[in-house]
Amino acid sequence: MKISVDDEELFTLSDTQKKVIHNDINEDIFNEDMKRRLQYILTHKYERCFERLKNEWMPVLKERMQSIPTNDDDLAEVIFKQPEYKSRKMRESKG
Repeated sequence: MKISVDDEELFTLSDTQKKVIHNDINEDIFNEDMKRRLQYILTHKYERCFERLKNEWMPVLKERMQSIPTNDDDLAEVIFKQPEYKSRKMRESKG
C-alpha cells in the first residue's frame, strides 16, 4: 500500500507490515479502514486548527463586523482578509 499526497509518495506499507495490521484488522476491509484512519487524522487536525483560528479572531471580528459568516470556510476567508492576519510562516519569518 502506497500513501501519496499531491502525487508525492510519502511512504509504503510492505506486505509484511500489512500482514501485521491484518492481525487486528480484517483484510477484507483493510483499504477502507486505512483510508478512514487517514481521513480522520487530517480532519481532526483541520478541526483543531480551525478552532484555534476562530477563538483568536472572533473577538476581533465582533468588534469590526455587524455580520459574521456562520459557514466555516466563509469565516476563514474573512479572517484571512484581515490586514493583521499572518500565517504561521509569515509570523515566523524574519523581516
